[in-house]
Amino acid sequence: MAWVPQATFLMGSDAHYREEAPAHSVTVSGFWIDRHQVTNRDFAAFVAQTGYVTVAERPLDPADFPGAPAENLVPGSLVFRRTPGPVDLRHLSQWWAWAPGACWRRPEGPGSSLDGRERHPVVHVAYEDAERFAAWADKTLPTEAQWELAARGGLDGTTYTWGNEPEPRGERLANYWHGDFPWRPAPGYGRTTPVGSFPANGSGVFDMAGNVWEWTADWFSSRHPEPAGSPCCVPRDPRGGPERDSLDPAQPQFEVARKVIKGGSFLCADSYCLRYRPAARRPQMVDTGMSHIGFRCALHGAMLQLTH
Repeated sequence: MAWVPQATFLMGSDAHYREEAPAHSVTVSGFWIDRHQVTNRDFAAFVAQTGYVTVAERPLDPADFPGAPAENLVPGSLVFRRTPGPVDLRHLSQWWAWAPGACWRRPEGPGSSLDGRERHPVVHVAYEDAERFAAWADKTLPTEAQWELAARGGLDGTTYTWGNEPEPRGERLANYWHGDFPWRPAPGYGRTTPVGSFPANGSGVFDMAGNVWEWTADWFSSRHPEPAGSPCCVPRDPRGGPERDSLDPAQPQFEVARKVIKGGSFLCADSYCLRYRPAARRPQMVDTGMSHIGFRCALHGAMLQLTH
């Protein structure tokens, strides 16, 4: 794990997507965070020791999914599928498909496996799955503020984990979509990569931009709180809003709370989803894993001292 010392920093952004605003100062106590995203090898060790069954591997209750076709009410998960050519980017259903049998062991569904992907980040993990792994490892999931501070690596207020300028041509700084989204990735892109394949940031932490989105412990809210009126009132170790406010008002038929995910993924394309940035944030229903969502763990400094 990497140590992230206490800091006051500018969280959020006023220059990008609505849910990232307003930018505001927060203070975060020192903590430890995993240098890498949790890998398939890590998760396999957890499952082997505990016998844990992930949400994607469990039968579905029809009452939880009113109107869903019967053929979809089987264990599975959402999988990214490249399109055969250019498509209207307003309709994400063209590249996401429900795949019966897809889970962390079979990332693309039946017939796929983890062979050669032992060091890739585990995917198809719902929030409960990530939380259970963290508890098994005597750790926690990071708060949104902890995650963002670690992602900035000491570069307060910059757009990217490496600075303010986009990735220079010819350099490989993060696993986001290079090429034509969602159908023609550049060689070496368009899928997960082994953790640590790209340079670490200033905190010595890898893949805080791209590869897979990461669960945080905070409930999603549509906006950040307003900035403090004076330095004495800067929030310390902030947490997200209440669970009830995380429900999706656009889908009232699904009363499923949503957590904040951070960091973007291999599917973030500049033409579609410029979210492989520290300030970027998205809501994710806690019962839903996907082929581009994983996690890493954190540990409060005092907790680490108690365990050693």
